[in-house]
Amino acid sequence: MSICRNYRAPKYGDARDTQMKINKKYDSECAGEMLNWVASMTGESFNTAGDMDNFQEVLKDGVLLGKLANALKPGSIPAKKLKSTTLSFKQMELIQLAVDVFKQMGVKDTESFQSVDLTERVNLNQVVICLQSVGRKAGHGPKEAQENRRDFSDEQLKAGQSVIGLQMGTNQHASQAGMSLGKMRMITNDEKQ
Repeated sequence: MSICRNYRAPKYGDARDTQMKINKKYDSECAGEMLNWVASMTGESFNTAGDMDNFQEVLKDGVLLGKLANALKPGSIPAKKLKSTTLSFKQMELIQLAVDVFKQMGVKDTESFQSVDLTERVNLNQVVICLQSVGRKAGHGPKEAQENRRDFSDEQLKAGQSVIGLQMGTNQHASQAGMSLGKMRMITNDEKQ
């Protein structure tokens, strides 16, 4: 029997609404695809269903992520660290080691995740995004776009400065003629004695 301990207080109000918005972004089909890819890369056998409960349960101890990191970059995580544990700080440490390896492979910070996103189910969608990015770096999935750098001469840049785009609008016909706001103020110089 597995005992699930949740030390996080339940969310209420805006925090609950925000968490619900984050959870709506989660795509179980993509998550299942990424779990299948992790299984093929690590050679491990596990449930590859993409639902949130299974996704978190399979990855939260960090062992599979560590094995994936070693499959992509051999020897990057010591074998003695790749042991399943119930100690949350050890799980988070192993997850962070794997994330660091993924960053070394070229995964951007915006596509990465923090260990609490996975261990405490804060943002599982971000974990899926990170795995997709790792997959692209490893040649799985769509090819990344290449930079299309353009160099303009000084003459071309100066020519562009004199053009006023239509989206900026015009002020040729703008005036305050005919505007009247409220009652006119009457100032008199009456001398009463």
